[in-house]
Amino acid sequence: MNEPVRKPDGMDPDEDVCLCFHVSLRKIRTFLARENPAVASLISDCLGAGTGCRWCVPFLRHLHDQHARAQTPTLFVSPERYANARLGYQATAVRDEHVVRACMGAELPRENRTGSHPDAAPGGS
Repeated sequence: MNEPVRKPDGMDPDEDVCLCFHVSLRKIRTFLARENPAVASLISDCLGAGTGCRWCVPFLRHLHDQHARAQTPTLFVSPERYANARLGYQATAVRDEHVVRACMGAELPRENRTGSHPDAAPGGS
């Protein structure tokens, strides 16, 4: 089975980052630009993203980190790959580290695929 090719410019702004509550990348970008939150958890507090299954929490942190570095917040993954990885997370409660790194623009070599427990997500808010 072929995996969808990563979009070179990142996820489309109208695609959902939070699949539980349908919070799009555009909505998160707008919130970050307007509110300039000090911590990533304010994205969850104000938009509800990350409060359902928690799949998107490390990605919300990544988007916040990009914003804090004056970069355009984006995830480097196709919506299909992102949604399929979430299905795996829902079944196992383990994030596919390869997909997590790909979303953040840092692909792992195929042979280094590992999972991470949801509580082991990098950073904190």
